[in-house]
Amino acid sequence: MSSPPRKQTVLITGCSADGIGHALALAFHARGLHVFATARNPSKMSSALLSLPHVTPLALDVCSAASVGAAVDAVRAHTGGAGSLDYLVNNAGALYVAPVLDGDLDRARALFDVNFWGVVATTKAFAGLLVEARGCVVNLSSLAAVMYAPYYGYYAASKAAMQKLGETLRLEMQPLGVRVITVVSGAVESKVFDNGGGFKSPEGSLYAPAEKEIAAHADGVFVKQNHSTLEDYSRVLDWLSTLQTGLGKVGKQKQL
Repeated sequence: MSSPPRKQTVLITGCSADGIGHALALAFHARGLHVFATARNPSKMSSALLSLPHVTPLALDVCSAASVGAAVDAVRAHTGGAGSLDYLVNNAGALYVAPVLDGDLDRARALFDVNFWGVVATTKAFAGLLVEARGCVVNLSSLAAVMYAPYYGYYAASKAAMQKLGETLRLEMQPLGVRVITVVSGAVESKVFDNGGGFKSPEGSLYAPAEKEIAAHADGVFVKQNHSTLEDYSRVLDWLSTLQTGLGKVGKQKQL
């Protein structure tokens, strides 16, 4: 008598309540996958998600090698043997809105630590499990990476770097049986602006006359006027399984 088919698995970074990761976790679960829902602070995940039968919450800070390693060990222990993972969704991200000349370099470096180096570290750590499952890496990028808008320079650069990395990984992991897909997201309902820290012109700024406009961008005023809902965005899963590799676009694109 043959054993039942193995339940597919997905690990999603950045699953705090009411965000993109949370919506994708619900959508993957609805499609029958076991979801490893992660967040830097698991207490910020919703009870609605954590109460589902095939959801395993994990603490995961993509900027901490120890935290990433512990998550790999947890997934390996759950899946048995050498471990396996069908989908890795690199969703965790940060936002920093400021003119380049006004930018705080420590904040800009911290942004790259999450949006770029965090993706590198997490993908490297889970590579063996993805190869074992002949799985798929899904990187969530942004329209900001492929178009130009004032005040988003640091954020756009971090996402553009991640997108280039993803396309290189696509070529390098294809011989290993692993797909790599980069989702270029337009304006999507999210809590990311709530965590962006706002904006205040530094002393002597050449952009002081535009402080209110820049602060409105930092608070997401323009994006919130015209964005896709999380429910709409989660439909990315409808074509994710059929897209073989490369770039895909989802979400509204009118405003950044």
